[in-house]
Amino acid sequence: MPGTLGGADMARGHLLRDAFGDAAPAETRRTGIAILGGGIAGLAAAWTLAEAGYRDFRLLELEDRSGGNARSGRNVISAYPLGAHYLPIPNAEAVGVRHLLDRLGIITGWQGGKPVFDPYQLVGDPDERLLRLGRWQEGLVPTLALAKGERDEIQGFFAAMADFAAARGTDGRPAFAIPMELSSRDPALLALDAQSWTGWLDAHGYTGAELRSHIRYVCRDEYGTEPGEVSAWTGIHYFAGRRGDAVGDGDAVLTWPGGTGHLADAMASRVGSHVDTGHVVGRVRRRGDGVHVDALDAVRRRRVRIDADAAIIAMPRFVAAHVVEGWEGSADGFCYAPWIVANVSVNRLPAGPGAALAWDNVSATSNSLGYVVATHQGLASVGGASVLTWYLPLSEMAPAKARALMQARPLADWQRVVHDDLMAMNPDLDGAISRIDVWRWGHAMVRPVPGFMWGAARQAAARFAPPLFAAHSDLSGISIFEEAHYRGTLAAEAAMRHVGFAHRSLLVA
Repeated sequence: MPGTLGGADMARGHLLRDAFGDAAPAETRRTGIAILGGGIAGLAAAWTLAEAGYRDFRLLELEDRSGGNARSGRNVISAYPLGAHYLPIPNAEAVGVRHLLDRLGIITGWQGGKPVFDPYQLVGDPDERLLRLGRWQEGLVPTLALAKGERDEIQGFFAAMADFAAARGTDGRPAFAIPMELSSRDPALLALDAQSWTGWLDAHGYTGAELRSHIRYVCRDEYGTEPGEVSAWTGIHYFAGRRGDAVGDGDAVLTWPGGTGHLADAMASRVGSHVDTGHVVGRVRRRGDGVHVDALDAVRRRRVRIDADAAIIAMPRFVAAHVVEGWEGSADGFCYAPWIVANVSVNRLPAGPGAALAWDNVSATSNSLGYVVATHQGLASVGGASVLTWYLPLSEMAPAKARALMQARPLADWQRVVHDDLMAMNPDLDGAISRIDVWRWGHAMVRPVPGFMWGAARQAAARFAPPLFAAHSDLSGISIFEEAHYRGTLAAEAAMRHVGFAHRSLLVA
């Protein structure tokens, strides 16, 4: 089977395991603010500086392309996601994201204080379907052939989650918000973080197999982690934290053929002249009132030093702990979920009994998360061809063991796993698959295990220590676009205050 086995550049990344030493750099550069890491947090920081009119900054990215796990790929058929594939309609409190979407023309206007979204960028119908009992049904929550008790339990669960979504803590804040930093600090709510999601469900009598199957899908889709290994606060947050604010359907999502790569590319194009890709940051040290950043220019194979007044550390915490002097051990308590993403080229679209092909297609009996159709948003596909983006979090084994498996298993074996799973969902695809490209994310997203969201490790990591300003979705405990964007924007504004540059906050309506 034709295809490629790709992923984050492990060879460059593992250079961080070797000390850079004290040899003099071949070149010294000067900048006001250095941004280290070009995922969504780093791009958001760069965008925020550019919006404020601050020009004296450089962004260093290890890969040859920025975007982090929001990156996309492309072949002769279509663009396709390599990671994240959609953005929900943002909450009213997600002011920074709404500003970005407005500036990109994704928000086309405002009515009564609510945004109007470009309908061509909202997911088209049908949006979701579930394969269960041999037939496809609309939506991902089981509905077909349920016993009355199962139906009542599912309805009761979603009613309870709606109550949490409407609730406010004793401090007046929303019980669950996005960005999560704006959530209530009510002790009764924070106490949910100490309990496992499975434990909470057991205690409240939500034990039915159909509901639990859906909840497992949600946890693995959002956190790459099994329900018993995330906290109850995090589990409830998924259902209660999203309150999309828009004219029309606030529960809709925004999506593009390349997933959130569309947003990453748009942000990068705005700040591209400030971005240095192929730079491996090996050491960050405070020096006097500023920062020294030692990096390897992997393209020219030479060491460079960047002297800056401030540095925004937009790296995953496990990387930052290796390179920032004084941050050794600062990743204690942070753990990460490994994922496999496969982009499958087909010469005809899948079908199946029951509900018609949707954008997101999931099987109730598969260990994968199913597939999204890259060409779903297009007006036409190339001769009926399409790309199916297939997702598998390796959540059933310890993360370190899963990462070892990722590196050891050859392309043909991964292709066989993907092929067999798709055949089980859509036997009509027999003979239609022309290639399978596999992408490995060893540290795709931080895992919000019990005690992490409101524990000391995460909260300490999120505090700024000028002239260093941390910025990454890790610091929120939830690896979603809105959190990465918030952390990057927040850090950029703090860095501008530090260097004395006046600006208007993008986080205030």
